[in-house]
Amino acid sequence: MKIIRVFPRRTNATPTDESAFVGYPTMFAEADEVHISVTFSWDLPEAERLKKQWRYIAPVKIGGVATGQHGENFIPGMYLKKGYVITSRGCPNSCWFCDVWKREGQAVRELPITEGWNVLDDNLLACSDAHIKAVFAMLAKQKQRPLFTGGLEAARLKQWHIDELVKLKPSEMFFAYDSQSDREPLYEAGKMLRAAGFKTCHPLRAYVLIGYPGDTIEKAENRLFDCINAGFTPMAMLYHDKSGKRDPAWIKFTWPWARPAIIYAKRKEIEQNNWRPKEEV
Repeated sequence: MKIIRVFPRRTNATPTDESAFVGYPTMFAEADEVHISVTFSWDLPEAERLKKQWRYIAPVKIGGVATGQHGENFIPGMYLKKGYVITSRGCPNSCWFCDVWKREGQAVRELPITEGWNVLDDNLLACSDAHIKAVFAMLAKQKQRPLFTGGLEAARLKQWHIDELVKLKPSEMFFAYDSQSDREPLYEAGKMLRAAGFKTCHPLRAYVLIGYPGDTIEKAENRLFDCINAGFTPMAMLYHDKSGKRDPAWIKFTWPWARPAIIYAKRKEIEQNNWRPKEEV
C-alpha cells in the first residue's frame, strides 16, 4: 500500500522523500491512502482544507499529536525525517502547560527501539534502566553523534546516565526550566555534567518556557539568566495557546534568546556583573 504523508507546514523534522508533501497535491500525486500529520493545534484548520484537496487522490486520514490521538509504535522516516527516533511515549509528570500526559498517559510506554540519533522521547529518563541502557547502546552504533532534543528531565538524571553520556559524546542535550520547581534539579544536573567534562556552551542546552499567563518580561529574563548561571545555554520557548496567537512584545523579546551566538555573548554579562538570580539575593 502506498501512503502519501502530508504536512501543513515544513519543519526541520519534516520528511523529504518523494511520498512526503507539504501543502496541496501535485498533478502526478498517486496513493492508496493520504495521511495528514498535524503537529501544531493551530494548523488543524489548514489540515481540514488540505483534506478537501487530497480526497480526490485517495482516502484521507488526519492524525498527529495536535489531534490528541494516542501515539502508536514509532515507524522511522514515516512522519519524521530519517534520523529522528522515538523509543517511548508518555510522561509521569502532569505539567499544566503540557498535553503529553493527557494524550499518552502518565504511565510511560516503552516502544520497540528503532535506529536513529535524534531522540524525541517525551521523557526518556522516566523509562526503566534496561530500556535506557538499550537506547544508549543503539545510539552508540550510529554514525552520527546523538542529539537529545526531546528533553532530559534534570530531576531524574543519575550518575550512571552521565557516565554513559560521556561515552556517547552527544552533540546536544536539552533539559528544561519550565517552572520554579525545575530550578534546583537543573543546578544540580549542571554541576554533575560539568564535573564529568561537559561544557556550558556546548552541548548543554535547556528549554525555558516564557510568556505564559501571568509571566512577565522581567521574570522570564531572570529565568533565562538563571539558566545560564546553572551551566546551560537556554532556548526560549514562547508559550502558545490553542490558536497559536502570540503577543508581538513577547516575540521581540524571545528572538535573541533563541539564538545561541547571542546567548553566548550574554555569558560575559553574567561574569562581568557577577549576576545572581533574584531568589538568591
